[in-house]
Amino acid sequence: MRFEYSVIPAPTRTEKSREAKTPTDRFALTLTAELNRMADEGWEYLRADVLPSEERSGLTGRATVYHNVLVFRRPQAADPEVKRLPQPEATPAPVTTATAPDPA
Repeated sequence: MRFEYSVIPAPTRTEKSREAKTPTDRFALTLTAELNRMADEGWEYLRADVLPSEERSGLTGRATVYHNVLVFRRPQAADPEVKRLPQPEATPAPVTTATAPDPA
């Protein structure tokens, strides 16, 4: 089975909610909403990663910045361009014939 992947930035701001009182609760609620949104689109959550990215800093400098991302996957539709291995020919079942009885 082949998969396609989607990587999105992890939420950095939380949503306000009456039932979430602490910052941890609000973050969990925000993350849950994002995971459910992606699941509604058919994506399966795989993992969260922290990945480095070299970015410009000032006019000539460079700095390594780390980004938190969420990784999702979903089954890929069958690709007609993918070459399949030939399947062995099935042995045909023997054909039997019957004669109809004479109505006379």
